[in-house]
Amino acid sequence: MQKIELMAPAGNFEAMQAALDNGCDSIYFGVEQLNMRARASINFTLDDLEEISKRCSAKNVRTYLTLNTIIYDHDLSIVKTLIKRAKEANITAVIAMDQAVISIAREQQMEVHISTQINITNIETVKFYSLFADTIVLSRELSLRQVKKITEAIEKDQIKGPSGRLVEIEIFGHGALCMAVSGKCYMSLNSYNSSANRGACKQNCRKKYTVIDQETGFEMELDNEYIMSPKDLCTIDFLDQVADAGIKVLKIEGRGRAPEYVAKVIKCYRDAIDSLAAGTYDKEKVISWMQELEKVYNRGFWNGYYLGQKLGEWSKESGSSATQKKVYVGKGEHFFDKAKIGQFKIDAYDIHIGDTILVTGPTTGAQEMELKQMFVNDVPSEKAIKGDEVTIKLDFKIRRSDKLYKIVKTEFAEN
Repeated sequence: MQKIELMAPAGNFEAMQAALDNGCDSIYFGVEQLNMRARASINFTLDDLEEISKRCSAKNVRTYLTLNTIIYDHDLSIVKTLIKRAKEANITAVIAMDQAVISIAREQQMEVHISTQINITNIETVKFYSLFADTIVLSRELSLRQVKKITEAIEKDQIKGPSGRLVEIEIFGHGALCMAVSGKCYMSLNSYNSSANRGACKQNCRKKYTVIDQETGFEMELDNEYIMSPKDLCTIDFLDQVADAGIKVLKIEGRGRAPEYVAKVIKCYRDAIDSLAAGTYDKEKVISWMQELEKVYNRGFWNGYYLGQKLGEWSKESGSSATQKKVYVGKGEHFFDKAKIGQFKIDAYDIHIGDTILVTGPTTGAQEMELKQMFVNDVPSEKAIKGDEVTIKLDFKIRRSDKLYKIVKTEFAEN
């Protein structure tokens, strides 16, 4: 069984570094406004392409530029410039939905991946897009049985992309799901004139709703007011079945998520994929991974449509059901290279020996550790409060741009 490629979200440099540090095989990212997370994440600029390529190439990680929104005529010059610059920066591939983007990318001889927005659900459509693309993301609504039928047909019929290799199938493995078919939604556009298909979703579906019969005025009884907000997808507990379906790439959703989210999720799925390859994937490890995944942002978990079961499972909260959250404490000031000591200024929340702390930054990524020893104003201390200067022994380097957080339990954590 070929090892699955683990594809990580990168909404900014902090998240990208967190993905690299925790073992991703590839990243996907947006530049400026022409991607499906134009509003939800900070996004990179054209001038960041070289740095993205440099950092990822150093770790042999593939880079995928998302250009998967609806494209209008006035966007075409931007698309051409962006793809040209991506090619020059040695970005691996472009993820596309619009035929114009596909065509421009092919003209630049860039590898193309077909976005889930096209909603591919059968082998004949795969054959058609194999004329332009080497990797195809299937519809999120397929079962693993349907996915396997497609991957087996690719192998049987030797369906190859422009590169000459067999077309690779990618599916979503973890993260937020949308009520719309493969994310193609017009609700935000109709309500707020803010198009989800242009990367500006207002997330109407995440709100509470009451259903009323307009003819009789009867209000339906619902056991959950979040009737359009699905739980988050999680496949780690049946990853063996996912691998058996013949997919080549597992995509982790989350370009709008914090770097510690990316770090935690990528680490868990890296461990799971490696365990599968080593033959050590088992129930006990799954339980441990699930507990870790519950610590970061989630709306509860379900397995989507992959196991061919009932319709969507709906979240019961407007936001996250994570068992942990971060609280801002302070910022990095200096790093003493020889001693491997980081200096921080405490600006807000206090910290104590035994706390779990998190340091994030564009180059640092997301580094989490237990606080076992610290010096406050050059004196060993059990506690640091607002205004204190703190030094901490670290096995990673910090920068002045880095932020220090304390990890605390939430109401969803078990006592």
